[in-house]
Amino acid sequence: MEFTKTTGWLDWYTNPSKPRFQLPVGSVDAHCHVFGPGAQFPYAPERKYTPCDASKEQLFALRDHLGFARNVVVQATCHGADNRALVDALVHSNGKARGVATVGRNITDVQLQSMHAAGVRGVRFNFVKRLVDFTPKDELTEIAGRIAPLGWHVVVYFEAVDLPELWDFFSALPTTVVVDHVGRPDVSKAVDGPEFELFIKFMREHANVWSKVSCPERLSVTGPKALNGERAAYRDVVPFAKRIVETFPDRVLWGTDWPHPNLKDHMPDDGLLVDFIPHIAATAELQRKLLVDNPMRMYWPEEAGLRPSNDCIGSWPT
Repeated sequence: MEFTKTTGWLDWYTNPSKPRFQLPVGSVDAHCHVFGPGAQFPYAPERKYTPCDASKEQLFALRDHLGFARNVVVQATCHGADNRALVDALVHSNGKARGVATVGRNITDVQLQSMHAAGVRGVRFNFVKRLVDFTPKDELTEIAGRIAPLGWHVVVYFEAVDLPELWDFFSALPTTVVVDHVGRPDVSKAVDGPEFELFIKFMREHANVWSKVSCPERLSVTGPKALNGERAAYRDVVPFAKRIVETFPDRVLWGTDWPHPNLKDHMPDDGLLVDFIPHIAATAELQRKLLVDNPMRMYWPEEAGLRPSNDCIGSWPT
């Protein structure tokens, strides 16, 4: 099957630079995607966009080039609830990838077990209306209840202005909850203003909530962009991500978001994105927690000497 990319679609950056920042040994890119290839894994009929192809082989090559040891592959909305491309990437990763799927209430227990065996460890609930159609909250609650016994978590994607109306729903979820991209704050507002303070309050009052401090290229208003050798990109995002890392050091994750779906303004150099990390995690201890300890505890607890759990930190010592 052939697909035509959405008009104006920006393809991922080819030949990314080599990061100057040396990642800690065992670092995990905890948020990335695979797209198709469409001829092998067709895009969903209900999709809101048609991307370029971005294969597992290309993702794994980027992983090695940047210096990561592992990936967490998140189901892309262009594939809907058809997780075949995701599962294929996990199966062919030699144990170096885990996944976050999108499922509906019609999924069977056998299918869930099969996905778990392949490496899926969570499901994603998307509340960004321009990307997905509305899914009833009772269906999402049912799904969360079914995946909780597997030790899976729920990833939630929403815009900062929508947190008040989603607060009670998120608070009732029976799993660890991972918020995508710092809750998408408006970084033109004050880092200590009421909107971001609400997100801090949400994390402080709910010890099962984690945050990804990823996607500065989506959040930035004034840049500079991660292009042309810029090693201090997206400075307006730094105070927001840095505050989360320093306030909740044991509940943060970072990822490239490769291949950066739906960016309209520019496509970042992924090597320069890695150089963003020391600006938000300023010490070796914080860097190791962000890039190694936390994602390993969440996605490979058995290798960290832990057992999966949905308590406030994601796992307990055995």
